[in-house]
Parts: sequence; C-alpha cells; structure tokens
Amino acid sequence: MPDFPSLTFLPVDCLLIHERHDDQRTQPLIQRIRTSGVFRNPPIVAPLGDGSERYMVLDGANRVTALRQMGYPHALVQVVQPDSPGLTLHTWNHVVWEMNAARFIRGLRALPGSRMLLIDDPDAHPHLEGDCGLAVVESPRGRKYAVCARAVDLETHVRLLNDLVDSYKDRARFDRTSLRDAGHLSEIYPSFCGLVIFPSFHIQDLLRLAGQAYLLPAGVTRFLISPRALHVNYPLHELADDKSVQAKNQALDEWIKERLAHKGVRYYAEATYLFDE
Repeated sequence: MPDFPSLTFLPVDCLLIHERHDDQRTQPLIQRIRTSGVFRNPPIVAPLGDGSERYMVLDGANRVTALRQMGYPHALVQVVQPDSPGLTLHTWNHVVWEMNAARFIRGLRALPGSRMLLIDDPDAHPHLEGDCGLAVVESPRGRKYAVCARAVDLETHVRLLNDLVDSYKDRARFDRTSLRDAGHLSEIYPSFCGLVIFPSFHIQDLLRLAGQAYLLPAGVTRFLISPRALHVNYPLHELADDKSVQAKNQALDEWIKERLAHKGVRYYAEATYLFDE
C-alpha cells in the first residue's frame, strides 16, 4: 500500500487554525461526534517548522475546535509536510447571491484601504499580485473589477481580505466554487450578485500567518492532499482518555496494524464518489 498516511495523536493546544470558523457549526458537530462514538475523519495538519512543535490545520478546523471545546487533550490527525508532492494549495472563489447586486458592489467600493478598478477587457484576468492583489469581482452583467490595495504587507493583506468577505457574508448567501468565470451563474443562483475571485497563496506564508494568529476568511483556501485517510472511525473514548500522547500513539499503531492485518483498510487510486457521508 503506497504512501500510507501519517496518522498520529498530537496535543490539541499545538494545533493552530489558519482561517476563521463558524461557531454555529461547532455545537451540532460536537453532538454528532458524541452520538457516533467514533472520530471519523482526522484533520490534516502541517508543522510550522519554526521550532515550536506547533502545527497548522490545513483541513478540519471545525473538528479541532469541537475537540477543544469537548475538553479532549489530544487530537487524532494526519500529518503532511509542507513540501510534500502530494500537497497542493488552491483557492476557492465565492458565488454571492440573494443580495442586491448594486448594494454588493457599493459595499466593496466602501472598503477602507482599497479601491475598485474596472477591467476594460472583459476576457482579461489581471495578475492578482502587487498593487491589485485582493480579488477580482465579476458582476451579473459581466463587468469585471479589480479590488486593489496599495503596497500592503501580508498581515494587512489578510485584514483587508477579511474586510472584503465581511462586506457580504452576513448580508448575502455565498457558496465556494472553483469557477473563475460567472458564465451562467445567474441561471443557477436566484438573485446572483457577483463572483469573487481570490488570489493564490503560498503555504509558507500561511504557516507564518498561523503562527502569528492571523486568520484568513473562511472558505478561501483549498488544500488537496494525497494520500488522505478517511472513514478511520477511531474509538472516541481513546481520544478522551487521559493517557499520555505516547501511550495513545502506541495504541494507535497497534490498532492500525490490526486493521491492516484483517484487510480493514482499502486504497483507492482512482477518483471516487462516496455515498455514505
């Protein structure tokens, strides 16, 4: 079985989220975890590499937050290295809807510390770098705007990104998408008011930001990890136990060996659709 995922227990206090999370999702998630009696999908983490033995949560911020609120001392996670060839970082874009389109654009224009520039060429997507690095916004009529901020450092850039998303996240509905063209979104979404296209990020920048407690907006970063451990269904009482992290990892190793010996682990190299989520 190639490239078996690196599963381990780590102290919850060593895990840092890199994006804002929805507190309203935490209590229902806690209830589902407790009802199931198992920990289904381990969060994905990467070491900060700053000598602090801290890790950034790439995927699973709500699960980590739930474990922290449940008072569990350790979390079962999958560790990947930032330079792993199986790790790629992309960005999600936001389809914004159920908001007046003019009000949506006005909210973006009113953002302090930034300005909006109309992109004359309707087929152009300017490089989202330097002076125009916040986002590109496409309106329902196909007009494209660059949301620009002049000469900002990375921390200020993140603050402005949060301000941008805050301008619509509580006033409209939005979905994540990999689309970079509004196309026929008006036909799919009622009251479609705009597509927000975010710039790319570098994982080393995110690690540094997480180490300094700067959080990106929720639903912007998109990590693809291969291989990935799913449906682990590890007994929940093992997470809650007050044993040392070393003892928990020893028990985890034995549990994995037993699962492998009894053919309880399957590897799928091909794209797979799961119908039991």
